[in-house]
This record gives sequence, structure tokens and C-alpha cells, in this order.
Amino acid sequence: MLRIMFVGDSQTIGSAGEHTWRHRMWQHLRTSYGAPFRIVGPRTALYDQATGAPDSYEYADPDFPQQHLAGWGEGWLHMTPLIGESVRAERADLLLISLGLIDLGFYTDAEQTAANARAFIAEARLANPRVAMAILPVIPNTRADTDADFAVEVDRFNELLAKLVADLDTDRSPLLLASPPAAYDINFDTYDGTHPSADGEHKLAAAFADAMYQGWELGGPYEAA
Repeated sequence: MLRIMFVGDSQTIGSAGEHTWRHRMWQHLRTSYGAPFRIVGPRTALYDQATGAPDSYEYADPDFPQQHLAGWGEGWLHMTPLIGESVRAERADLLLISLGLIDLGFYTDAEQTAANARAFIAEARLANPRVAMAILPVIPNTRADTDADFAVEVDRFNELLAKLVADLDTDRSPLLLASPPAAYDINFDTYDGTHPSADGEHKLAAAFADAMYQGWELGGPYEAA
């Protein structure tokens, strides 16, 4: 059975009452994968914007498997120390990773963020030498429209991430770089310039789904449920 772990920041953990792109991906795989799979991870909560804490379980779909490794305000910097034990304990086979926006916005520049991504990959492989990873580049948020330096860092990191994936990809532990959704518009696909709306959730899920289908023949082309 394929064991899938979502790894991400606030766009991935989601807020109370949201479906999240994780939910959209789960729905997609239920109809397209054609084999048993399980969503795994050491965390289960959503972020509660009212309390400012990851302590909500108000999923829009209570039947959705809630496990993940995502956190509001967390990035490569925060997940790298956690990923080895998480992969080991959860016996994860496939990581779907969306990280970097928080790092670049608050903690590290493009080069430092890429170094943390490299360390993350190494730690995940120590825990499971055959783990596969699909990674989404950073999708600029509204800050990139007003902060030119930040926009440059996002572009630079995405370039470094693409090179990193190409350099570290192996047959034993494959890496896959998803393409950012071509039609992603922060004015319509987010509710605040950063966090995805329902349309944005579908587009993020489609980015992963289409990349995995094209690159690994896993699942099928994304069709919104």
C-alpha cells in the first residue's frame, strides 16, 4: 500500500472549515490511482485563525483522512529537523511537498533555503532510501507585487530548486518538480493573496497530480470532483 505524506506550510495545513488542497488530492487519487493508498503523517489538526493555534479539527469533510506534516508559519527550515523521524515513524513512501514561501518571507534567502531543501531530501532518504518526493515551486503571493527584492528571491529559489531536483533525482529515490499552475491568479485563487480558495485548492492539487501522472504514470490527469 502506498503511504503518502503531505508536507507544507499554511497553504497545506489549511484553516478551520476548509477543504485544503490535500483534500482535493485525496479525492483525485481515490478515483484515479487504482490501488490502495493511505494518507499518513504525525499531525492531524487544522490551524484556527480565531485562536492563532493549530488546534482545530473542523474539517469541511469529516471523512477526509487528516494526517499530515504541515504547519502555519513553517518552512524547509522547520521541517528539515522533523522529516527523518516522520518518514521513519509513518513509513512514508511518497512525500508531496509545498514549502519555501515562509522561509523566503521571514527566515532565509534563496541560497540558504535551497541548502535546507537539500538537507531535507537527505534526511528523508536516510529514513527511507526509496522514498519518492514531488515538490511544488514557490508560488508568489501578494507580497511579490509590492516587494521587488522578495520577488527576486522567489525566482532565484525556484531556479535553485529546479537544479537541486535535477541533480539529486535517482531511480531508487525519485524526485519530481511540479510545474506551478499556469493560470494561478492570487486575486481569484486565494482568499487573502496567499492562502488558496476552493479554486486555488484544485489548481494546487492538479499541479501535483498532473506532474505525477506525466512523470511517474501515477494516477491520472486531474479532474476536479
